[in-house]
Order: sequence, then structure tokens, then C-alpha cells
Amino acid sequence: MKNNIGNDFLRLTQYKFLEESDRAKGVPQPPIEIPENENPLLELDDPKAFALPERNLTELLERRKSYREYSDEPLTRAELSYLLWATQGVKKRIIQETAEGFVDVTLRTVPSAGARHPFETFLLLNNVEGFEAGLYRYIATKHKLQALEVTADIQDEIVKACLGQEFLKTSAATFIWVADSYRTRWRYGERGVRYLFLDAGHVCQNLYLAASAIDAGACAVGAFNDEELNSLMGLDGSNLFVIYLATVGKLVSQA
Repeated sequence: MKNNIGNDFLRLTQYKFLEESDRAKGVPQPPIEIPENENPLLELDDPKAFALPERNLTELLERRKSYREYSDEPLTRAELSYLLWATQGVKKRIIQETAEGFVDVTLRTVPSAGARHPFETFLLLNNVEGFEAGLYRYIATKHKLQALEVTADIQDEIVKACLGQEFLKTSAATFIWVADSYRTRWRYGERGVRYLFLDAGHVCQNLYLAASAIDAGACAVGAFNDEELNSLMGLDGSNLFVIYLATVGKLVSQA
């Protein structure tokens, strides 16, 4: 019989096959964020001060679709800040008492299994006011950015790793979500790998709706060369790996 990796994954991550999680064993929880580099933190606007156009949820759902063509109009700093907050913004950070001890928890604008929030948001900025083109990372706990590689050359490298999808560099910004899988596996064991992909869907849908709210469009991207993109991003590809991408940009006028 031909191997079916997907079915094997679903079968082996059933509860009956799971071993005791590291959390249950008393292993200390992993950090809620990967360490910052030595570069200075870059300020973002206060997302709660951002004035949104008046629209209801039904309207946003009706407008939501994937857009791969964008105008030359840049995203503003305030709009980028709002999109970051909408997709990974920290509403509250608490120390929670559990049967296994105290746990550092962030409550965010998206749901996540066990409030583990395993994602780091990397950004390819192409056309955002106040920022040079290049690769950045969002420090969610501080709502700030940090530069990783500020050079336009990174655009072509990321497009190549994403199988030549040119709209990744014609967007105003491309969100690159990196999973820190142990944050979730620490609590749920190997079943936690399932939850990574569920969580990724929650995050990307928030981006679609938030983009629609600011008269922008988004497009999710799941096609990429894993090894090439992870290597480009400096990720080990095992615990830290790219799980999903999405482009955002202002819409081309329909007039």
C-alpha cells in the first residue's frame, strides 16, 4: 500500500498514542518570544488610536477575498501597526497558576490553543511609510519592530524561495509567520503540531478582515520551498519554521 503521510500524522497524534507532555513532567515552559537581536527597537504607532472607517462585520466578510494585485500607494505606519496588532497584538500578559506551577501567558487578538501563541511575525516591508525596504520582526510583547536585513535584495530571495510568486514584492508588506513549535508541544505533546496549523488559520483570517477594514487586500501563501525559506530566515526548520505567509497592499482603483 502506498504511504500516506497525512493519515499517519493524524493517526499518531490521536490522544491514545500521546505520551506525557513536558508541562505535565514539570519541565519549565519555553520563552513566550524568541530573543531580540542587537538592533534597536523601532517604534510603531499606538494601534488603539487608529481611526478605522465605519464598517460592520458583515460588510468586511462580504469584501474579503484574495488580492494579488496592489496599487503603488504605501501602507502608512499607523496601518501597519494596526495590522500587526490585529494579527498578534498582546491585550494582556498574566502569570497563571496551574496544577503544574506558574505559567507566563499572553492573551492576544487571536485565539490559540492553550494561549500558547507559537508564532513570530516576520515582515518583508516593500512599501510602508517610514521604513526602508527589507526584512523585519515584530516584537509582539512590546509592539515594536526590529530590523533583520534592511536591503531590497532580500525581496528577490524571498520570491525565489516562494516559487517565483512576484506579488510578494509588489505588495506593501508580506507577513511571514514562523512557528516556534515547542511552545505548543510543551503543553500538548505531539498533538500540539496539529494546533499550529489551526492557529495559523486564525491569524491569517484576522489579517484578511483587518486589511479589508483599511481598504487594503490580502492574499495567503502556502506554496514555498521549506528548506530554502527557512534557511534564508535563519531558522532551524525543525522547531522554528515558516508555516504561512500573506501579502497585504492597497487596492488598485476599480474606476
